[in-house]
Amino acid sequence: MDKTQERLAQYWRTNLRYVFIILSIWALVSYVLGIIFAKPLNSIHIGGFPLGFWFANQGSEVIFVILIFVYVALMNKLDRDYDVHE
Repeated sequence: MDKTQERLAQYWRTNLRYVFIILSIWALVSYVLGIIFAKPLNSIHIGGFPLGFWFANQGSEVIFVILIFVYVALMNKLDRDYDVHE
């Protein structure tokens, strides 16, 4: 494998690591906090609403949008680092 192919392989490994981490965070917030631990989290209130309700209804969506922006920032930096930016 030549040096260019090796760099591109490393680029994709890093990209896949970012995707795995971001999807893991999303799954944790959406499924674990929003569904599995909703009842225990309901004892904590934020803005008058139970925390489990908040994660199940709005929290996972807010976190998902934040994760999109984080992924864009990470990928822009990665693209510049590997000189594959537009």
